[in-house]
Amino acid sequence: MPTFTDQAVAETFAAFPDHLRPRLLAIRTMIFDVAATTPGVGRVEEALRWGQPSYLTSETGSGSTIRLGLVKAEDRCCAMFVHCQSGLADTFKALYSNELTIEGNRSLVFSIDHPLPKAELRHCIGLALTHHLRKKTGRSR
Repeated sequence: MPTFTDQAVAETFAAFPDHLRPRLLAIRTMIFDVAATTPGVGRVEEALRWGQPSYLTSETGSGSTIRLGLVKAEDRCCAMFVHCQSGLADTFKALYSNELTIEGNRSLVFSIDHPLPKAELRHCIGLALTHHLRKKTGRSR
């Protein structure tokens, strides 16, 4: 698991409910993993945005911000959020509507009652981290 370089982010993860923290940490690790193995992404910056751990491609500007957090109405779920106007949620729905729970135009929701869909999630993270690169080249997937 990557070390925390931002104390506020570390404190936010520590404050997540015990039953959801491992799932959120697994997604965090996956974000850094995907970034490290995806050409053009560069180093990912971890910071708090809107009170949530957020992952930005500040070095290259290749992607849309990814945020991690809780789902207010579901105490057994957590979520990965993308920018609501990016169109990423629609892409996720087109690709994985049967495998992922996608709510509205910005969130992938994960219940602790089901295994994390790792392959699909890794692909969605990669799409988010390369969103601006793909817009430039016209590639959507």
